Amino acid sequence: MSRAAAFLLVALALAGCGARRSAGTATLWITHDRGAEVVLTTTVPAGLTAMQALAGKAKVTTRYGGRYVQSIDGTSGSLSGRRDWFYFVNGVEGDRSAAEYRLHPGDVEWWDYRSWAHAMSVPVVVGAFPEPFLHGYGGKTRPAVVVGSGRGARELARLVHGRVARAAPPGADILRLVGGPPRFVGRRRPDGSVELVFSGNAERLAHDPASVRFRYAVP
Repeated sequence: MSRAAAFLLVALALAGCGARRSAGTATLWITHDRGAEVVLTTTVPAGLTAMQALAGKAKVTTRYGGRYVQSIDGTSGSLSGRRDWFYFVNGVEGDRSAAEYRLHPGDVEWWDYRSWAHAMSVPVVVGAFPEPFLHGYGGKTRPAVVVGSGRGARELARLVHGRVARAAPPGADILRLVGGPPRFVGRRRPDGSVELVFSGNAERLAHDPASVRFRYAVP
C-alpha cells in the first residue's frame, strides 16, 4: 500500500476520534540530532492534531495514554540513553501534548530526536524561520517588529510581515538585529512572545531564510 493511501486510511479512521479538517495544509518535518539529519519533509492537512498528522506519515508508538510519542519509524526514546522525541510548531516548543495541539493552515510541525542530557527544554529554535512571525503558535499571531535599521532590517520586516522600529511594544514578537559575529538564537519572553536575535548579513537572511533551515541556533 502506498504511503498516501495509508495516510488516507489513518485520517478516515481518526475522523471518529476527534479528527477534523480545515482548509489548507501544514508542513511536517522529522529530523534527528537537532536537525542534523533530515528524515522527512511533507505536507499534511490542517485541522488534524499534531499527533494525527504525524501518525498519518510515519509509524508511531505512544505512551501515557497516547498523549506523548515514544517512537517514530522504530526510533525510540530512551531513559538510559537520555534521548527522546521533541516537537515544535513554527519554531516554538510544544507546550501541550501533540494529541491536544490542532494544526492551523501554514503551521510547521517539527519533530526532532535528540539528547536531553544538557537541555531538556529548548523553548524556541530558529530553524523554521520566518516562523513564528507568520503563523504564531496555536493559531494566534502577534505584531512582528524588527528592531534595527538599514536595508536588511526593512527587507526582513517585509519577510515577517512586520515593521521596523527602534523598540518593540509589549506583546510583540521581535526580530532583533545586533552587531558581532554571526549568531541567530531565540528565546520565549515572560509574556509568551518570541524574540529572535540575529547578527550577521541581514540582507542575506532576508533573501535566503532557508539557510538556517532545521537549525536550533547559529552557531
